[in-house]
Amino acid sequence: MTGEQRRFHPAWILIEAVSFLKNTWFIIFFLFVFRAGEDTGWIVWAKYLFIAAAVLTMIHMVLKWGFHTYEMNGHAFIFREGILVKNQRNIPFERIQNTFSETNFVHRVLGMTSLTLETGANDDEASVKFPIITKKESARITNFVQNNNRTEEAVQTVSNNKSIYFQSTKKDNIKAAFTSLSFFALFPILFALYSQADDFFNLEDASKSAVEYLQQHVWILLPLFVAALAISVLVGYIQTVIKYGRYEISADEERIYISKGTINTSAFSIQKNKVQAIHIKQSLIKRIFGMAEIKLISAGSTNIGEQETNSLYPFMAKHEAYELTNQLLPGYRIEARMNRLPKKVLLLKLIRPYYATVIAGAALFFFKPEWLWAAGAVFLLSIVSRLLDYCFTSYLRNGDCVQIRRGGLTTETFLTKRKRIQQIEISHSWLQRKFQTGTLQFSNRAKPVHVSTIQDVPREDVSSFYRWIKGVSQHKENETHSKMNNF
Repeated sequence: MTGEQRRFHPAWILIEAVSFLKNTWFIIFFLFVFRAGEDTGWIVWAKYLFIAAAVLTMIHMVLKWGFHTYEMNGHAFIFREGILVKNQRNIPFERIQNTFSETNFVHRVLGMTSLTLETGANDDEASVKFPIITKKESARITNFVQNNNRTEEAVQTVSNNKSIYFQSTKKDNIKAAFTSLSFFALFPILFALYSQADDFFNLEDASKSAVEYLQQHVWILLPLFVAALAISVLVGYIQTVIKYGRYEISADEERIYISKGTINTSAFSIQKNKVQAIHIKQSLIKRIFGMAEIKLISAGSTNIGEQETNSLYPFMAKHEAYELTNQLLPGYRIEARMNRLPKKVLLLKLIRPYYATVIAGAALFFFKPEWLWAAGAVFLLSIVSRLLDYCFTSYLRNGDCVQIRRGGLTTETFLTKRKRIQQIEISHSWLQRKFQTGTLQFSNRAKPVHVSTIQDVPREDVSSFYRWIKGVSQHKENETHSKMNNF
């Protein structure tokens, strides 16, 4: 029912109280555990002050919950907040770019979830957050946002046209566990546990005894190594299943839906017409296994807490990822074949100043002369990096889309439409002018603004890009701003 003012669920007070305890646990431990028996001097005053602050904080939480309300009037959210100073925010449904819901362990115990609505604004009030909300209310709000201004027949039609494009399997989870190298997570966990235990128990002598025993019984190392590796693989697999298990990608005519997780679950949706660009990333290990990670860039925030919400399944085979993206967003067609940089650019990249080598050499010369050889290693790595950058850098302008790729050990491909480019900046250094090349920099709406750069593009292609963008600017003033220095 629209037009009805509602408050956050009362469990919001509990969540805020738990957050207060998490932020002040050290003070509580110090005053009421470590100094529990001291009731004189500044300790007693500190205890009274903390208790008073805690009571005032709890009162503020209750009043804040009581005075904060929200309602939906059919086309917008209306938020009213403030205890002494009242504030009202009106957010039209059409401004909401993405919806994101997450259910962690606490939510699951309470039978609740959380909901975040992201707009395209870049200020502090760009998002609307419901830290804890009933699943029924979350579904009601999401339904209003996603089906804004639709008739009941249209809503039913869209619902019937929703199709599932990808569902993760056990095989996918195994590949994800090995590709993400999550099985190595066991070793820093064990080291952290050892450090914590060493603070309370003297483990140094025991460690020395264990090392001496292993030195005398070398044959034990092999089964210990196998056991540690098996445990680490199991831990890595469990972590992967918790984070990426039950991964599902679906879509209807207007939206793309991504859900994932087993213990902690999350669901993300984005309007297809709000996608600003596509970002494809391949690390070295993913290139070896023929995988790619594809992200959808939108004007709303795509990083909520520690969650990155806009990524399609990060461990999908490259050709499957390309095919899936082309199906979900036919207007953004990823092309495998692109234009390479001319051979003269390789010389340009190799003769550029090696600032990292100079800085490393100078620092080693003054502070560690015996390690001066390391500057040579830095120089060699710089050459390899520039060679790889030349080999993998490419670009393509296809219809109303532009696609660029750059990188060495890790490659990144960026694809966007001409109408989505907010700004194109063209620059050239003295050395680039000698080789008749320039640098292109594209800016797209996102939070923060997404900037993609490609260096050493031939002069004629730079001019072509400029004229291509300028053709849009003449029809859409103040939407696309172009800058080109004289070549």
